Amino acid sequence: MTELHYLTVAEASRRIAKGKLSPVELVDASLERIAKLNKTLNAFVLVLADDARKAAKKAHSQIKSGRRIGPLHGIPLGLKDIYSTKGVRTTAHSKVLLKNVPAQDSTVAAKLNAAGMVLVGKLATHEFATGGPAKDLPFPPAVNPWKAGHFTGGSSSGSGSAMAAGLVTATMGSDTSGSIRGPSAFCGIAGFKPTYGLVSRAGVYPLSFSLDHCGPMTWTLEDGAMMLDAIAGPDAADPASSAPEKLPNFTRALKDGIRGMKVGVIRRFFEKDIEATPDARKAIEDALGVLKKLGARLVDIELPPLAEWDACCRVILQAEAYAIHERDLRTRPNIFARVTRERLLSGAMLSAADYIQALRHRTLLCKAYDEALAKVDVAVTGCSLAPAPTLDELYDLPSVLGRGRLVMTPFNIAGAPAASVCTGFTKDGLPLSMQIAAKPHDDALVLRCGHAYEQAAGWRDRRPEI
Repeated sequence: MTELHYLTVAEASRRIAKGKLSPVELVDASLERIAKLNKTLNAFVLVLADDARKAAKKAHSQIKSGRRIGPLHGIPLGLKDIYSTKGVRTTAHSKVLLKNVPAQDSTVAAKLNAAGMVLVGKLATHEFATGGPAKDLPFPPAVNPWKAGHFTGGSSSGSGSAMAAGLVTATMGSDTSGSIRGPSAFCGIAGFKPTYGLVSRAGVYPLSFSLDHCGPMTWTLEDGAMMLDAIAGPDAADPASSAPEKLPNFTRALKDGIRGMKVGVIRRFFEKDIEATPDARKAIEDALGVLKKLGARLVDIELPPLAEWDACCRVILQAEAYAIHERDLRTRPNIFARVTRERLLSGAMLSAADYIQALRHRTLLCKAYDEALAKVDVAVTGCSLAPAPTLDELYDLPSVLGRGRLVMTPFNIAGAPAASVCTGFTKDGLPLSMQIAAKPHDDALVLRCGHAYEQAAGWRDRRPEI
């Protein structure tokens, strides 16, 4: 794709470095695309056109005078609207925070600004990263650009929609039980959930203190690696920060390829625990064939049933989310959307014993994960085991059933790095996906494997017709 709005971060960066592209041109292309399509897609809840053009001109001037900061300098960025941004409204897609203007940036926003990225606007989410899609929120739900009326996945809904449609060159999402990988799967993009604590969550509105992760949502995992190089690292402001002082260069590590890499296949998740659709199953098998041709060695590995991971995750998430929002739920419950209120209030029904038992079981699940992954370099399984449903289907379902056929929670429970990559499309043109994961802090291996697959499979040349 040669259109400016469809350039990857890597390609745009190369062109800017060679003087063949100006940040002003790139940001203008993004803003023109947003003006044309956002009323249909509802991906952005706030567009910072004037600020973005001013920042693009500054970046152009700096680069032209030999003061290029790095590979992200001048690249347009969209942030999920739970990332606090200094002097810029941050709502978490909720009436609760409609007038909220933070006094300082989240750590991630500050790091991306320091890397020279140009903030174009704030992206739709589900209310406080949990309640949605819903019609009783201050902004409409984002729409999947691959097919009108279809769900983007959640809760990083605007990030998935904006990225797939080429409204912006890079986005950030968050993932508590699949909110980076689900939208990435449904929207056909590359979503990467880093190791728990590798990327700071300071200044990001929490859903679950022990399960939240911040990560990039981009068109390719090469782009995700470039973003991770800028945002990963220790941060005293995040009590869960686990990043070492010295990190690998994630982008450079992509070049090592996967010949000889041992890939564990977690078949039970997409063959037994949740039955994948025929299209999704075939796409996963075809993707495994590509990895084998690239020189990877495939072996089957076993993990506990998906239902155990889901139940453990749900109890911990609901208990912690209720604790975060308890005051507003007690004093003004009707300020939340109905679906948000129902999901958050379920945490009030849990006892301290329920929560402690879930934490105890989490320890056992993490032990099983460590033992299974000790035998391989990375693990591969399904991501979404069916294409994106329609928004109407989700509105008609009870909120607890709105997740669809998704394999997400094991990697949040384990705090492990995991990526969603596109593995093709249904006959109706909706994206299909697989998931690549590894042991905590083996993020570089996940990115390497995913990048090798993307390069060989060829799906990255296909874009939605909107």
